[in-house]
Amino acid sequence: MEPCSAAKAGHVKSVLTSPAKLITESLAGIVTALALIPEVISFSVISGVDPKVSLIASFVICLTLSFIGGRPAMVSAAAGSVALVIGPMVAAHGVNYILPTVVLAGGLQILFGGLGLARMMRYIPQSVMTGFVNALGILIFMAQVPHIIGHGPMVWLFFAVTLAIVFGLPRVFTAIPAPLIAIVLLTAVVAYTGIRLPNVGDEGSMSPGLPGFNSLQVALNWQTLSIIWPAAISVALVGLMESLLTAKLVDELTDTPSNKHRESWGLGIANILSAFYGGVAGCAMIGQTIVNVELGKARSRVSTVVSACVLLLLVSVLSQVMAKIPMVVLAAIMVIVSIKTVNWHSLQPKTLRRLPVSETLIMLFTVVITVWTSNLALGVVVGALFATLLFARRISHIIVAKRSLSEDGQRVTYQVQGPLFFASSNDLYEHFDYANDPKHVIIDLSAAQVWDASSVSVLDSIEHRYHRHGCQVTLVGLAGRSEAIHQRVSTHRQ
Repeated sequence: MEPCSAAKAGHVKSVLTSPAKLITESLAGIVTALALIPEVISFSVISGVDPKVSLIASFVICLTLSFIGGRPAMVSAAAGSVALVIGPMVAAHGVNYILPTVVLAGGLQILFGGLGLARMMRYIPQSVMTGFVNALGILIFMAQVPHIIGHGPMVWLFFAVTLAIVFGLPRVFTAIPAPLIAIVLLTAVVAYTGIRLPNVGDEGSMSPGLPGFNSLQVALNWQTLSIIWPAAISVALVGLMESLLTAKLVDELTDTPSNKHRESWGLGIANILSAFYGGVAGCAMIGQTIVNVELGKARSRVSTVVSACVLLLLVSVLSQVMAKIPMVVLAAIMVIVSIKTVNWHSLQPKTLRRLPVSETLIMLFTVVITVWTSNLALGVVVGALFATLLFARRISHIIVAKRSLSEDGQRVTYQVQGPLFFASSNDLYEHFDYANDPKHVIIDLSAAQVWDASSVSVLDSIEHRYHRHGCQVTLVGLAGRSEAIHQRVSTHRQ
């Protein structure tokens, strides 16, 4: 067993042998399972499938990744981001195409994990991550608004009481998570008093029993592939990106590492299993992960195993009890989660004054795109591209070419400093006095780095322009990778 795996196994063993830790992990899992229900049900409408199907898929995904995933305590289930990309295909071609789409997406995720695509996460700037987190908090909050507004004063009363319990109870009692107490207590009050509030049962069918295994209902041919491959690629990329971003967030919250490669192929296996028993794809659920890690203080795989088992129990045996949970109570808990999710430090005036304007713009741009499209993965991709463009623009103007004329006036030396690549090398072209320089020109590149063929092409153009004026150009200072690129690409090789 690898050291990392041994450490994880040892952590699980320590939880199982410690009654206090086991209770903490189990209670966190219970609260997380309850927090999963309204979001999974609402996203099933987007996917175009029965709510129970999404709940069973969530059980399969959550349980599978509890054992083979790369990030302990991270909650994965049938997610809204995946539903957004698979929903249009279902609307156009029907639910029968979900199974092959999800299987193909799962296969791609296994392939991406094997190819090491998770390493690409290192290229996402911190400002994009901050925008991602802030946008997530906004989206979680916005998703709760329909469950609170427009349902009468009693809903507002239960909303306020839930907030009071979750915020106030931990000051005097911490043995049981306050969100779990709020759910059980207020559900009991509603059941005992007969108060009519919108509940989980109103969101979708909660009939007892479990669905059977899915079978392929469409022919495996080129026509089917032409229908499913765009959605499958989107599901694979969106699910993988959201899971890896969530894993990175949990790494920071818990100060513990995760295995991103394992999470990648593990998600693929979980989605394939879900396709045959459940039917829809999923990925990490960031809001519920925050519930598990922050509110529940979970740190091990035990919490997610418990969450999956409780979810199965609620769907199969206690569906009628689950149906009676007031939606406003769950919504209030998720509002608290949204507040905890936002990085408030990044929005403080002193922080904004200290950071470069470009960093703030990237963060805000990521937030706007994510909230506007309700697509976390798209927001991150666009934010990262915007950050790349700003970075390229910023370093494209740092090229310096210092001109020095020899004492006899027969030779001029330009000492170039800075990175030469497709954006900055165009500025280099303007630093030379082609018409007035003497016949011998030396371009010293010892303090510069040639990164691409565009830079070599610009250097060739500079030489060519000097040749038109009858000047001889000598390039000096090239070494290592810069020299190799120039030797391979230049049309003026010595």
